This record gives sequence, structure tokens and C-alpha cells, in this order.
Amino acid sequence: MTVKVNDSCIGCGACESICDAVFSVDGVAKVDEAAVADNMDCVKEAADACPVSAIEVE
Repeated sequence: MTVKVNDSCIGCGACESICDAVFSVDGVAKVDEAAVADNMDCVKEAADACPVSAIEVE
């Protein structure tokens, strides 16, 4: 599974507060690809919580 943050990210930090093992926000969200597989539940929760739907889970 791949996780990307698209250009609509506003850097609100919601993803990081839900799943800090995968997401970090410094202006915009960044994804730690190595941590995705072990944290899929919180990745999906963060994607659902994103106010601008910037997190793409494929």
C-alpha cells in the first residue's frame, strides 16, 4: 500500500496528531514510507480526518 500527501495539504497537523508514527508536519505533511505497513489503521483514520482530503491511500 502506498500513502501520499497531495498538494491540497494545508499543514493543519491533524494527521500527525492521529498517526505520528507515519506523518510529520513541517509546513506540509510528510510520510514515513517505512512506517506505513505497521500503522495502516491509524493511516486510514488520519486520511478520513484530513479536512482537505490531502492523504491518498492506494
